[in-house]
Amino acid sequence: MTEIKMAWAALGGDPALVSRVSTVTRPGALEARLPVRELARACVGACTLAAAELGARRAGLAEVPGVRVDDGAVATAFVSERHLLIDGRAPASFAPLSRFWRTADGWVRTHANYPQHRARLLDALKLPGDASVEDVAEVLAERSAPEVEETVYGAGGLAVALRTAEEWAAHAQGVAVAGRPLVERERLGTAHARVLPPLDSDPLLPAVGLRVLDLTRVIAGPVATRTLALLGADVLRVDAPQLPEDPDAHADTGFGKRSTRLDLGLAADRRAFEELLARADVVVTGYRPGALDRLGLSPEALADRRPGVIVAQLSAWGAYGPWGDRRGFDSLVQVATGVAAIEGSPEQPGALPAQALDHGTGYLLAGAVLRSLTEQSEQGHSIALRLALARTAAWLTARDSEHGGVAGEQDGSADERGGAVCASGPAAQGRDGTAYNRPDAWLVETDSGIGRLRHALSPVSFVGGPSNWARPPGCWGTDPARWA
Repeated sequence: MTEIKMAWAALGGDPALVSRVSTVTRPGALEARLPVRELARACVGACTLAAAELGARRAGLAEVPGVRVDDGAVATAFVSERHLLIDGRAPASFAPLSRFWRTADGWVRTHANYPQHRARLLDALKLPGDASVEDVAEVLAERSAPEVEETVYGAGGLAVALRTAEEWAAHAQGVAVAGRPLVERERLGTAHARVLPPLDSDPLLPAVGLRVLDLTRVIAGPVATRTLALLGADVLRVDAPQLPEDPDAHADTGFGKRSTRLDLGLAADRRAFEELLARADVVVTGYRPGALDRLGLSPEALADRRPGVIVAQLSAWGAYGPWGDRRGFDSLVQVATGVAAIEGSPEQPGALPAQALDHGTGYLLAGAVLRSLTEQSEQGHSIALRLALARTAAWLTARDSEHGGVAGEQDGSADERGGAVCASGPAAQGRDGTAYNRPDAWLVETDSGIGRLRHALSPVSFVGGPSNWARPPGCWGTDPARWA
């Protein structure tokens, strides 16, 4: 339970409430050299406890409902994008130019899933738009990894040189990241205590009645807002029409939400956005640091215009240090921070069994929002929250050192079936701790406007809470720009 306690402390939670959490540990779930299973369990556990705490507060319960964290549910949800089927079709994964490449002195990883990033990568390498994998490999084989990193980033693309954990610790950005808390929390301005209406519903939905403006893309931010939607929030995702989202990615993270498109450079769309903002309780952002500040959407500006708002910011590298203005993705953060080196070999870099930095940070962000809502019911204030994938990676690699480099170390006692049940709360009785071999128990099928979906259930589970989303995802950007 050590990791759950640490994650809960990062959210500012009461240490005594960790006793409400029980875990089901399953060998085979998220196996890796690094303690990925423990990190995933901790992020989901802290998020779920924050949900149960807020639900108890709003429902007037004498105690916080018991929380159950099952490694099987967590492992399945952490690769939800791989389990998704749309009318039996599996989504496309990484694009051909998103991969590791040999360089003259090591390795570099690129990200080119989006058309604009592919174009910038090829432009930086002075290659034509129809360049093949072989063309790119030939060019990169003659250049150094640090040179490629700087050249591609200078052109607005995405490439990161492979580093060891020790090299990242000595890097200026690594130093800046290590000096920050896992979850940065700041009170802004003044606002009265938030009075949320009491709950009397089945299932218990802690976030019902709250309006969440979702300005995020890809995985981490959408996972956070997908979780808030599960818990009853009215979540409206807003995208710029000139930055289309991958429809499969949107299907995976769009459960429970609505989606609209607004061009903030157009007067009419900006007015519509301001009307949304005027009634928003939570604003979640996942764009490159500073990108939204230029539009007057910094946490301070939002708090001035909407006292009591919670602004949750997510970034790859953190909004500080020499890389504070850089874009990034989970796969690239793994490469820079030493994770890929640890998980690989001298012959080939490796990767985590899931995009765990994205998913883990997403659940932490949702938990931070929920905890902030509980705090606001007593203390008021607007609140700014800041999380970074690189900071989550630092936590993961630090936990590896404390575990002595032993992957998948379990807490709890082994049962006769070969699993382990760590029972520190009331929800532990009778739990099956068998090994994680198949995800079937945590997959369901749902009809939607985009087809028949097979998808992962949320791992967020507490007594009396929801078991699935109230609505499936729809088509990207097709909902009206208004609150439900």
